[in-house]
Amino acid sequence: MKRLFAILLSLGLVLGLSFGANDVASAKTKVKTYKNCTALNKDYKGGVARTSSVKNKGGKTKYKPHVSKALYDANSSRDRDKDLIACER
Repeated sequence: MKRLFAILLSLGLVLGLSFGANDVASAKTKVKTYKNCTALNKDYKGGVARTSSVKNKGGKTKYKPHVSKALYDANSSRDRDKDLIACER
């Protein structure tokens, strides 16, 4: 009886942990898509850059952009001048 209880308990723990890990992994892959640049600039004042090595083609900016490949890819339609920085200010 004790052995059966130990097996069922360990099986429950393994299954519980495996389902919990999937929820965390799926939460990390979701990236917010913004309706327009005004909405994006409320969260990221300088816009979003794809990499840290990109240069702004639009001239002088007031704020430094946040660097995130996933966030930029989700909002790449907001990059009008195609300099790999979306909604720069």
